[in-house]
Amino acid sequence: MRLDKFLKVSRLIKRRTVAKDVSDQGRVWINGREAKASSTVKVGDELTVQYGQKVVTVRVERLVETTKKDEAASMYALVKEETRQREDKLDW
Repeated sequence: MRLDKFLKVSRLIKRRTVAKDVSDQGRVWINGREAKASSTVKVGDELTVQYGQKVVTVRVERLVETTKKDEAASMYALVKEETRQREDKLDW
């Protein structure tokens, strides 16, 4: 599944166009590597998303094309959530 679609369907980001923009700005990593919107997401991958000063890391648990709002959170497991002091890009 494409990264931008996963972010939208899992409700980590509300709109697919925003997910694409965030990915293309270099604020999303898959398994520690910078990812673009068209990158492929697989079960078991670890995604890190930078939202302004907040950085969230999740592990992909399942992939579905569509899901209900109540079930969206079951697509991933929260690994880590942290707040950064400044809005610098992460250095891997």
